[in-house]
Amino acid sequence: MTIALTGGTGFVGRAFVEAALEQGLQLRALTRSEQPEREGITWVRGDLADREALAELVHGAEAVVHIAGVINAPDPAGFEAGNVTGTLDLVEATVAEGVSRFVHISSLSAREPQLSAYGASKARGEKVVKASGLDWTIVRPPAIYGPWDKEMFELFRAARWGMVPVPKDGRASVIHVDDLARLLLALLPGGVEVNGRTFEPDDGKPEGWGNEELALAIGWAVGRRPRVIGLSATALMRAAKLDTFLRGKGAKMTADRAAYFSHPDWVGDPAYHVPAAIWEPRIETRAGLQATAEWYREQGWF
Repeated sequence: MTIALTGGTGFVGRAFVEAALEQGLQLRALTRSEQPEREGITWVRGDLADREALAELVHGAEAVVHIAGVINAPDPAGFEAGNVTGTLDLVEATVAEGVSRFVHISSLSAREPQLSAYGASKARGEKVVKASGLDWTIVRPPAIYGPWDKEMFELFRAARWGMVPVPKDGRASVIHVDDLARLLLALLPGGVEVNGRTFEPDDGKPEGWGNEELALAIGWAVGRRPRVIGLSATALMRAAKLDTFLRGKGAKMTADRAAYFSHPDWVGDPAYHVPAAIWEPRIETRAGLQATAEWYREQGWF
């Protein structure tokens, strides 16, 4: 089976590539930069704005897995270009090449598009996929953690410093990147149980994690009991202004993210869970967090 893949050099994409190659699949993967040769992968130079590259990417494929997207941008136009226009161009290339199966990685933020430009762009991207006529499945992951992740890493590093700021009074689901990669592989064959469906996978913990609870679990993973500071929506917005002042375009906490993080419920909806016969999470979160912290240590990230 040959899979056309976007986002293969990113955090989730790396895990998917490893899992797919272990199963003997052939990959055609989009990349902006030169990549080392590797058996089982054909790299296609280009990006989501390059229609010729997209046509080359999907040619001869039996399914498309669309992982690439913009998670941080200085303005709404950046999200629109990456998460909406890029998805539309990929969908059009997929339809033109006669490939029917399309697995699309969205975000829980698409449930609340009014909160952020990011969430609004992911919601519009979903609409593009749903209107495509393809045999689509949409996956809305919660917070993803694991090796190579640079987003949740900020919390691990803060826990080592002994103080973790989190949004006040909220709950969220999480998932290990390897479990997410297994899910994407499980969805590839398609079928009546998954085609035209939207899924919100998680680690299997009912009602997710309280923000303070998750911060303490991350602290335990790095061998600390940090002080957890619950930030109000106003405090998060102030933090975003400070981070933008200090790090400019490299800021992790932007005003858009502050609005998103302030929402109290980012728990996967049981009505959108994946059928157990197709996939179930394997990685217990505390063990996964501990293994991730160890990976960060081995790589010198701390």
